[in-house]
Amino acid sequence: MNTAQRYEFFAEHEARGHSECYERWSREIAHDDQILALIEQLPTDKRQPNLILGAARYLGAEPSEFTDFKPWLIRHWAAVAETAIARRTQTNEAGRAAVLLPALARIPGPLALIEVGASAGLCLYPDRYSYRYDERVAIDPADGISDVVLTCATSGNPPLPAELPNVVSRNGVDLNPLDVENADDMRWLECLVWPEQQHRRDRLRAAITIARTDPPHLVTGNLLDTITDLVAQAPSDATPVVFGSAVLAYLDPASRLTFERTIRTLPCRWITNEGVGVLDSVTTRLPHSPSTTRGSFALSLDGHPLAYTGPHGQSLDWIAAGHA
Repeated sequence: MNTAQRYEFFAEHEARGHSECYERWSREIAHDDQILALIEQLPTDKRQPNLILGAARYLGAEPSEFTDFKPWLIRHWAAVAETAIARRTQTNEAGRAAVLLPALARIPGPLALIEVGASAGLCLYPDRYSYRYDERVAIDPADGISDVVLTCATSGNPPLPAELPNVVSRNGVDLNPLDVENADDMRWLECLVWPEQQHRRDRLRAAITIARTDPPHLVTGNLLDTITDLVAQAPSDATPVVFGSAVLAYLDPASRLTFERTIRTLPCRWITNEGVGVLDSVTTRLPHSPSTTRGSFALSLDGHPLAYTGPHGQSLDWIAAGHA
């Protein structure tokens, strides 16, 4: 997929219906040779729409028509490119906990959570959030409704738990972990939330507040080099659970395969929530072809597909039968 196609795909399959501004900007960029030429000066992994548009907003770009945004982007391109090189698309959407929860509920606790591609670690708090499935099933922490309430539409009758998991440790790894106590790191996370999605911005701020009361342990490194040690360090009386959302897509195919082979040798459970087509071993077991599920994620437990999910945890389409 070339750069123009990446922006057209992002507009159609990710931003459409969720951010009018990002859909408009991305469609126009996909057909603008001048802007495409600037973006293509960057390394391939730094040309992502979320990264470039997030960097622009981090530097002060406001939602506007493309006729206003284009000259702004050209004028500030050096700073946008510098920010894109220095930063990563570490969205850290706490809403994904809503689709991870049914998978976590299948694992005997207590749980020692280990997140790969953890960003600031906000998905390491599934026991501290409240959940509302289809506006009818409510699941709250034992001490009452959380300041973070995650809503999720479901289909396929997913097995929703009656109570939240018992989490006894929260660890993660990231190439560039973000510190919940660092104001600039948290401003970057806010800029990765799409312009019209104030509810996500509010939810992010509330999740940050929760994390600050009990910061996660995050290590800097490559997940391939660190995962074995992180699993070994889990409390002996807990079940280690390695999980990640939208992270394995950033590995090359050979590294993904190496990671999967490594995970399967470790004494842990493994949850993935990745774009359809990212993991071949999961994709080949899905009931629909990737061409009919573009823009969706696939949730799996130990390599067994459980559900299709919305990229930000907004939907859960359960496909598993019985117990994985």
